[in-house]
Amino acid sequence: MRQIFLLILLFIVGQWLVKALRRAEASRTARTGASGDAGANARTGARANGQANGSATGKSAAQLAEPMIRCAECGVHAPRSDSVLVAGQAFCSHDHAKRYAARPTGRDAR
Repeated sequence: MRQIFLLILLFIVGQWLVKALRRAEASRTARTGASGDAGANARTGARANGQANGSATGKSAAQLAEPMIRCAECGVHAPRSDSVLVAGQAFCSHDHAKRYAARPTGRDAR
């Protein structure tokens, strides 16, 4: 019975420590603002953007991730800005678009 109480107590203390560390990191991020070090901003960027969007004076809107397009030739997913669109088909490179266009179709495929 003592072991159960000890485990519960350890769990509660652990949760308290995690929350205290998160609060300290959030306050440090709020104090340093955008001029903080790049590594800290990369780790806390999603959380900081979420807080900025929730506030009335949100400085910057969270940017959405760029959609990925599947190459019709090889099946690799590439960002939409890097993909090549030919005749309604998306490709990861110009070479794959040319290879796909050169593929025989219809009766020629036999």
